[in-house]
Amino acid sequence: MTSSELWTRATADRYDTEESERSSAPVLVPTVAFLAELAGDGPALEFAIGTGRVGIPLRQRGVPVAGIELSEHMAAVLRRKIDEDALPVAIGDMATTTVPGEFTLVYLVYNTITNLLTQDEQVECFRNAARHLTPGGRFVIELGVPPLRFLPPGQVAVPFDVSEGHLGFDTFDLVEQILVSHHLTRDGDDGRYRRGRSRHRYAWPAELDLMARIAGLELERRVADWDGAPFTQDSAKHISVWRKPA
Repeated sequence: MTSSELWTRATADRYDTEESERSSAPVLVPTVAFLAELAGDGPALEFAIGTGRVGIPLRQRGVPVAGIELSEHMAAVLRRKIDEDALPVAIGDMATTTVPGEFTLVYLVYNTITNLLTQDEQVECFRNAARHLTPGGRFVIELGVPPLRFLPPGQVAVPFDVSEGHLGFDTFDLVEQILVSHHLTRDGDDGRYRRGRSRHRYAWPAELDLMARIAGLELERRVADWDGAPFTQDSAKHISVWRKPA
């Protein structure tokens, strides 16, 4: 078992509602198109597939998809939407769990590589992706760039959302590369807020490239979003694609 924190049933049941914007067409259409092009005629494997936000529409596009998910509660929400025969999911961690077959694409979206809280576990995740890939297959990660440029001396917190129904900020342990996301989410119309937090290990693109090399993968390209915009020093996130040599 890895150090990833488990999603509870309550969190899983409200996940799709709270992440509804990421399930909208402007987000999902370019995401699915990008992944489908890389998968080609082969199957895809999603690490930390969650409730199927990306895996299900990718399957509906015609790409055979399998998943690995640590939280049984998240997988149960996915199972309400699609049968096991159409999209099989193995319960386990993405660093060590294996599934049958080889894949032309393995992918991780929405910062989920950071759920692994040690560098060793993140390296093992790359190795696990490599062992599932066919020669010439790709491993894709969507990950935010750590916003440390917003930290003036002595400050350890960076806000990322200040809206009517949600207040979010991240705090940083700069030695251990641990980020803690803090959330205050308004429940209903009574003005009460629910507090939540989650821990993550952030990593820079260059560090991920070294992890990929350890796993025998080569960087193929890096872009700023699913539409393929150039990645620059001002990009807030990146989509990175590594290839397993043929």
